[in-house]
Amino acid sequence: MFTKATLLEAIAGKNRGLLASEQDKQAILMAIANLEDLNPTPRPIEAGDLLDGNWRLLYTTSKALLNLDRFPLYKLGQIYQCIRVKSNSVYNIAEIYGLPFLEGIVSVAAKFEPVSGRRVQVKFERSIVGFQRLIDYKSPEKYIQQIEGGQKFTAIDFSLNSNEQQGWLDITYLDNELRIGRGNEGSVFVLTKA
Repeated sequence: MFTKATLLEAIAGKNRGLLASEQDKQAILMAIANLEDLNPTPRPIEAGDLLDGNWRLLYTTSKALLNLDRFPLYKLGQIYQCIRVKSNSVYNIAEIYGLPFLEGIVSVAAKFEPVSGRRVQVKFERSIVGFQRLIDYKSPEKYIQQIEGGQKFTAIDFSLNSNEQQGWLDITYLDNELRIGRGNEGSVFVLTKA
């Protein structure tokens, strides 16, 4: 019987997918599919109380995210997806570590629109890439407050054309501590409440 523990055991030690072999990936995808069949929240988009909050990435097949670890002298730190149901906002935040005092952050702010009980359309609005010290990054929560307050950062901070920069995400499993999603580019995401 596949359970949440089976999935968590399969992804343990895989550094969000960076260290997963092809065999590991197949086993993880099977564990994900089996857990999705047991989804306790059949219409996750309507479960705002469960969906809202800060989520930390445990595993992904997203090459765009995993390639952030490819910068010379830098390593990928924590990755967060912070959902604010009341404002239909989502913030993707990746922490980058390496050289002392030059820790970085790569982030995207977006709006989402429910299109079914489990799918949201996502329109990316703003991208911010910079050094944590220069933008006074302390935590995802404080950073989001700065963004929502309209702060401009000493960083590469630019608006995105939301008509061109968009995608969708299906939330295929949701409980009070774990969320699984599948994106329009075929990527899988496993996150835990932060």
